Amino acid sequence: MKILLCKALVLAGLFLLYGCSKVSKDIEKTPNFIIIFTDDQGYGDLGCFGGTHVKTPQIDKMALEGTKLTSFYVAAPICTPSRAALMTGSYPKRVGIAKRVLLAADSLGLNPNEITIAEVLKSVGYKTGMFGKWHLGDQPEFLPTKQGFDTFFGIPYSHDIHPFHPNKKKYNFPSLPLLNGDVVIEKDPEADYLNKRITEKAISFIEENKDNPFFVYLPHTSPHRPLLASPKFMKDAPNDIKEILKNEEGVDYKTRDKIYPQTIAEIDWSVGQILETLKKHGLDKNTFVIFTSDNGPSVGSALPLKGRKGQTFEGGMRMPTVVWWPGVIPAKASNDEVVTAMDLLPTFAKLSGAQIPDDRVIDGKDVFHTIQGKSKTPNQYFFYHSKGNLEAVRSGKWKLRISGKQSPSLYNLENDIGETTNVIKSHPDIESKLRLAIQDFESEIKNNIRPAGFVKNPQALMLKTY
Repeated sequence: MKILLCKALVLAGLFLLYGCSKVSKDIEKTPNFIIIFTDDQGYGDLGCFGGTHVKTPQIDKMALEGTKLTSFYVAAPICTPSRAALMTGSYPKRVGIAKRVLLAADSLGLNPNEITIAEVLKSVGYKTGMFGKWHLGDQPEFLPTKQGFDTFFGIPYSHDIHPFHPNKKKYNFPSLPLLNGDVVIEKDPEADYLNKRITEKAISFIEENKDNPFFVYLPHTSPHRPLLASPKFMKDAPNDIKEILKNEEGVDYKTRDKIYPQTIAEIDWSVGQILETLKKHGLDKNTFVIFTSDNGPSVGSALPLKGRKGQTFEGGMRMPTVVWWPGVIPAKASNDEVVTAMDLLPTFAKLSGAQIPDDRVIDGKDVFHTIQGKSKTPNQYFFYHSKGNLEAVRSGKWKLRISGKQSPSLYNLENDIGETTNVIKSHPDIESKLRLAIQDFESEIKNNIRPAGFVKNPQALMLKTY
């Protein structure tokens, strides 16, 4: 109760500040915001980022009409911590959700006292809708509708947290719940249709709120394993693969790994549908859209980066990212300034005229001018964490790795994006500077950690109303 009261007081303060706040001078009126967040998609899994194993004409078109962010980072190489950082604008360790992903009937979740990006925008009159995968707690206290979203349609965690998980003996997961708001409306929904359904729900939300400022969070369930694709996108899959899946018993992970192009094609279709809806209703010139992923690939490609999901090499945390806002964000542009998912909360707050909470540390920065190509990044340092441990830091073109089985290493990412050549011996001054930055940051965050949410006796979500 104390937590909820504290949150209510902070939100009330944000509403009061609304009357004193101003929309950014760079725009004519309050924009809409859409975050399209895929699951386990690699840096090389888009045509516009060099991928030849997938076809992404809609996202490639989005890049031509907008800007590619080639040094965009998420705050963790796995699902839950990455999403916690996106929602709060803070490093996962700072909000107590850094060490692992959350499971079914988990006692942990994003603390209800955290102020999410949805709540910041609600404080200035936005309608907020989320469609897809949450993964920040499945108990009623932690669901999206308790964290600022007016509408939620989706699943509370990854779609592999189901009875057919490969490690059934260890986990014995319950049926996968599909929720509308706080209500479980289906159990074990036909997974191949999930991305299609959440896209359609997001479009309906946009159309229903086209006369209001709105925020759409569209976190796809794919291309997380097991890979999914609806029948329309399976038509061009190899016949032998379609034949095997037609007689699939349970979930055939290895065979489904081979439908990666079809999975990405459906995501690409979804992006096209969202952008077309905006254009149809004349919202395109007043909507900020960002496409990115939560962490590196499990099945796909991070090339030319090193590493993948779960690792603090670039491939685990540098994401293929496109930002789009016709007439405001430059078209046919590529921007290599360091931008992070944590920066979206303060950037959206500035653009909308909202205030960010001043009773806590927010790690993200307003990067709107950076995205426009008008200024350098305000992110002097970016810290790479895995399972709550700080393993590396980037500053400008330099990246220092201090953890892992290998000796400390220094890379010049400007000419060595693949982290192939350790130059630590020839740049002791850079190493010293970055080690000092790590020490200062670890000292600071140690004194400013906020607890995760916790409930006793968590229960699996069932077909019922709370």
